[in-house]
Amino acid sequence: MAAPKKGRGPAGGQSRPGRALAFILIAMVALTGGMFWSGHTTPRLGIDLAGGTSITLKAKAEPGEESAVNETNMNTAVGIIERRVNGLGVSEAEVQTQGRENIIVNIPRGTNEKQAREQVGTTAQLYFRPVLTVADGAPPAAPSATPSGSASGTPSAKPSSSGASVGEKSATPTATATTQGRAVSEALKAPSPTPTASSSSSAKPKATGTPQATPSADAATAALQQKFATLNCLDPKQRAAAGQGVKPAQPTVACGEDSPGVWAKYLLGPAEVEGRDVDNAKAAIDERTGQWLVDMAFTSEGSKKFQSITSKLSQQTEPQNQFAIVLDGEVVSAPRVQTTLSASAQISGSFNQQSAQDLGNVLSYGALPLAFETQSVDTVTAALGGDQLEAGLIAGAIGLALVIIYLVAYYRGLSLIAILSLGVSALLTYVIMSLLGPAIGFALNLPAVCGAIVAIGITADSFIVYFERIRDELREGRSLRPAVERAWPRARRTILVSDFVSFLAAAVLFVVTVGKVQGFAFTLGLTTLLDVVVVFLFTKPIMTMLAKTKFFGNGHPWSGLDPKRLGAKPPLRRTRRATAPAAADPKEV
Repeated sequence: MAAPKKGRGPAGGQSRPGRALAFILIAMVALTGGMFWSGHTTPRLGIDLAGGTSITLKAKAEPGEESAVNETNMNTAVGIIERRVNGLGVSEAEVQTQGRENIIVNIPRGTNEKQAREQVGTTAQLYFRPVLTVADGAPPAAPSATPSGSASGTPSAKPSSSGASVGEKSATPTATATTQGRAVSEALKAPSPTPTASSSSSAKPKATGTPQATPSADAATAALQQKFATLNCLDPKQRAAAGQGVKPAQPTVACGEDSPGVWAKYLLGPAEVEGRDVDNAKAAIDERTGQWLVDMAFTSEGSKKFQSITSKLSQQTEPQNQFAIVLDGEVVSAPRVQTTLSASAQISGSFNQQSAQDLGNVLSYGALPLAFETQSVDTVTAALGGDQLEAGLIAGAIGLALVIIYLVAYYRGLSLIAILSLGVSALLTYVIMSLLGPAIGFALNLPAVCGAIVAIGITADSFIVYFERIRDELREGRSLRPAVERAWPRARRTILVSDFVSFLAAAVLFVVTVGKVQGFAFTLGLTTLLDVVVVFLFTKPIMTMLAKTKFFGNGHPWSGLDPKRLGAKPPLRRTRRATAPAAADPKEV
């Protein structure tokens, strides 16, 4: 009973190549259908092939902090900018330093190019500052108007509406809240030495009832009050320069847009919470109003700070019960605080979906350690890359033609199997690259094209290994069908080891390199995996099926498997039959 089972084993194995062929055919149809269904029928191209935008950013240090522009901070900025751009779905964006104080950002065309241009240089310095007073964004009509006057009675009470209220309705604020003018004066004369100070600290004066002041503090107070009084938030230059050079522990002035074209100006106390205290931020929709906002979750330390400041502000009267959320020197929201909060907060205002997502993106990936100014924004054409691509494709076509000529001349009929396998591999590579563009942001650049060309040799090498193993079995005197099956285990091991080494090299290259070289490594690794799939699911099954045909099975001279041309030995079975009578003699047993 054992002998028939052994005979059926190979036969059964040879009768199943249709399953593997059906599997790879279904996979090819499904992937191709997915490509057309997605609408992305061509691979996305990198900046060297499609063109795009090149942005040059120059780091600028605050006065007295020139040493901040160093290699460590520049590398940190590169990493943050790269994460921001990738967070927008832009892949193959190149971010690298140039010299000591410049960063170059290359963004391919056809991506979220406009958003990326807006975010790459955004510092994203976020602070929560208590509001001391607020006024209309335009400068006062009369020079005598000061922040300690009737600022709270101006029409600029709208800032609280831009941020809405935070938390549930609390008890009525205490009657001991200081007036706006006194709060401004005391906050300016006695600023906290640490960022944990707040405007409510002014409610604890010394026994004399007046804060200790020095001539320099008085001068700073007068200068900041004058700056607030004369600030014109309708002027973009004044808005941008309002809080420049101010440290977190110092009070400052800032502008905020309540609604499109309507600005308010704020006099703010020292920062209580910083952007580094934000653990995560994402865009969301307010279920009550249907408007877009940004949800923020704080770190454990940030929760303590936020709880402290909201506890103090909830006891103040408007506008000193507000805290301003200041991003890069501009107030994006100034909500009222009516109860103590700790774990999370929301930034609301005149957001749409895109602006809310952009703000959540920059807050999630962190603030840049340096401020940057845009030196240049240049449009990169694809002319040079197109010429190089054309030259590369010509070189690839020549290499492929030489491989085919060699296969036809040396392997004859077997070259048909190799050419079909190369075609299947090329189709799978093209379709998968087209799908990876919208899926993970993969973009085809020149090094990636080089990786695909190198893969031609790797794939052809797998076929050659298998063909030579079959020929070795034929030289031993076996017929084609057993030779195909016996050659496969030996060839399979060699192919797997070879492809494993290639894939390992591609993986290491991808990890240790950056930029365009990663495109080469990714393509090389992808095509190496596809080589294994094609050889196992297409080349081997096709070879098994063709071994049953007369052209290949009988060793036609043009099949590439002619026993005479290969110098085959006499069949092994004839040798065994000739020695059979001698082995049957009992005396010799």
